[in-house]
Amino acid sequence: MHVDAAIRSRKSVRRFQPWTVPRHTIERLLKLASSAPSGGNTQPWLVQVVSGECKRKLCEAILLRAETGGTSEPEYTYYPKQWFEPYLARKREVGYGLYESLGIARRNLAARRAQELRNLEFFEAPVGLLLSVDRRLGAGAFVDLGMFAQTFMLAARARGLHTCAQAVFAGYHGIVREHLALPPEQLLVCGLALGYEVVDAAENVFRSSRAPVGEFTVFHGFSEQSAGVEQIWDQEQG
Repeated sequence: MHVDAAIRSRKSVRRFQPWTVPRHTIERLLKLASSAPSGGNTQPWLVQVVSGECKRKLCEAILLRAETGGTSEPEYTYYPKQWFEPYLARKREVGYGLYESLGIARRNLAARRAQELRNLEFFEAPVGLLLSVDRRLGAGAFVDLGMFAQTFMLAARARGLHTCAQAVFAGYHGIVREHLALPPEQLLVCGLALGYEVVDAAENVFRSSRAPVGEFTVFHGFSEQSAGVEQIWDQEQG
């Protein structure tokens, strides 16, 4: 698959086939992802890969904590305490759009909760990855891990696989430490579901929107004649 096709077709898949993903395939993806850049070539990422009985027991423990009202506090702040625009509108759009695609009404709290809990089972994907960084390295390690994760997701997509990045697992770092012996210096950042998509599932057909380039980019030192090239490129690519 051309890299452009992998980028364009990458999405957050929330319903997976039960089909096995071989270990050698995962190792190949991780090797490719390790080519991602990092500050000073520190390569700060640590990956825990879970499948089979190990994954089942881990997810059961996390679900039990969630269902019994146990607290789940991540060790870092992902979202702001007070939302503001344009980020609030974007977050609401994807949240409302996803539940509408599933036919779940906004007031149907039970159905919404059931869908939320599916996060904690990696959306039934056969493989789950848990990504962490050494907390002693500072904020730059988060940037490096993001590039590693994106490289992994695109490499997976190029091989017909799909993924879903899941920050929710950061809130259950205590349980992850118990089950996977995650070292204390490691800060759990996110989970990542990996597998094959259920193509016709409503939650997989749903696609979130993206802001146009002109909304988040300021060009300096370019002539007006060079403007609009990206629009032409998009038209050529269909």
